[in-house]
Amino acid sequence: MTPREAELTRQLEAALSALSGMEALRRENQLLRQKLDQITRRFFGVSSEQLPSNQLELVLALPEVEVEVRPGKIEPGPSAEKKTQRPVRKARVPEHLPVVEEVLEPDDVKAAPEQWRRIGEEVSEQLDYEPGRFFRRRLVRPRYVQRSEPDAAPVIAPLPERLLERSLPAPGLLAHILVSKYCDHLPLYRQERIYATRHGVELPRQTMARWVGLAADWLRPIYDMILTGVMAGGYVQVDETPIEYLDPGRGKTGQGYLWTCLRPGGDVVFRWETSRAAKCLENLVPVDFSGVLQCDGYAAYGSFARRHPHPLTLAGCWAHVRRKFYEGRNESPLWAGWVLRQIQHLYRVEAVLRQNRAGPRLREALRSSESRMIVERLGRVLARMQPKTFPTSLLGEAIDFARGQWPRLLVFLTDGRVEIDNNQIENAIRPTALGKKNWLFFGEAGAGERGAILYTVIESCRRRGIDPYAYIKDVLTRLPSMTNRQLVVLLPANWGRMHTPALRAAA
Repeated sequence: MTPREAELTRQLEAALSALSGMEALRRENQLLRQKLDQITRRFFGVSSEQLPSNQLELVLALPEVEVEVRPGKIEPGPSAEKKTQRPVRKARVPEHLPVVEEVLEPDDVKAAPEQWRRIGEEVSEQLDYEPGRFFRRRLVRPRYVQRSEPDAAPVIAPLPERLLERSLPAPGLLAHILVSKYCDHLPLYRQERIYATRHGVELPRQTMARWVGLAADWLRPIYDMILTGVMAGGYVQVDETPIEYLDPGRGKTGQGYLWTCLRPGGDVVFRWETSRAAKCLENLVPVDFSGVLQCDGYAAYGSFARRHPHPLTLAGCWAHVRRKFYEGRNESPLWAGWVLRQIQHLYRVEAVLRQNRAGPRLREALRSSESRMIVERLGRVLARMQPKTFPTSLLGEAIDFARGQWPRLLVFLTDGRVEIDNNQIENAIRPTALGKKNWLFFGEAGAGERGAILYTVIESCRRRGIDPYAYIKDVLTRLPSMTNRQLVVLLPANWGRMHTPALRAAA
């Protein structure tokens, strides 16, 4: 090769190398733009993951088949072409409210009532409200001596049992503070301002924080019983949400987590931890627990399951799979749309099961006959798609996630207790997320533990349609005079059957 040819070869190789580098940069730039669009849609776009039906029809024109479940019989039925329009709900005056009656007499009648005879009436009703009020509860205990023995020791009624001797707050005030913070998401500093400006009552937030801690300590036994009940079924859903807390000595906030454990159809329990490590699950899941743990793809769950002394099956979440393919739909509308369509078929089967209130056996049977073939078809297609997809693209990450979770995603097919996704526990976490936007962080790590107890109790009330204020006020009134064996009647499930008319009628 002549020097001229060698130089031309070198220049050609350099040009090809530059072009290769430019192609890599172009690809990287495209991926970064896709992920930037994904973040933008997540924060500012529509949160729903549903695709328009006409878009899915263009992606893949498959016949729509729904299933109809009847007692002792499972058969396909035609899909409804028209959606029933929901009736508009009109506001009305509830019948159970107390009545404040105001009689409006005509001026002529008031001037000469003896000249008029009443022959009927017309009644109009409005829904009214009076703001809450403070008042002083004064306990007066008269002292008595017997007339026949005036020199004997006087007799006086004992004071009722209290949460703390000589404590200022009555159970009603404590219940109001707790519900305002942990149910209505009103921080203590805002409550302090409201009480001072609207009611003329000075309650420093530090004082209210001590009262919150006192109430949480008294409610802890009920919290422990709720946790025991959640873990008793052998199937729970677990998730975690980050919440900052003040870390003394560091001059800034630390990152903590509310770990959440839900028994579908039952209660939910929150547990505060200052980290997201797998060992935190050891404080939430009892050592003797065995069964199914449904979770997302976080690696800590797999690590915990391998170390757990009893058999533990991890179940996956199809909603997380759907979310990742939804995020990658613009990159590859054909492939992502096809996968989303298959997942939609799975959810249609679940909708039929919910409408018919199917139990575990029927759910397992219908999933075996309808859902299994959809899942198997999905698995085969994802295996063929993976080598043809760029690994770091949104679609590639979605495929990698789905295939990595595949054994967990199959669990719901063989266990009728298991839900198709973790949406129930994500809904249970939402109240804490709303509160976090208002109070931003816990005052300290200990406040996180108290918050977990109170969130658990209030969420248990909410799930049963119980007024949390009425429940907490009654429980804090009765707790000081009760023994540990009597506490079971104060569980929200048992309390609701005794005090809520609708629950009492159902029981």
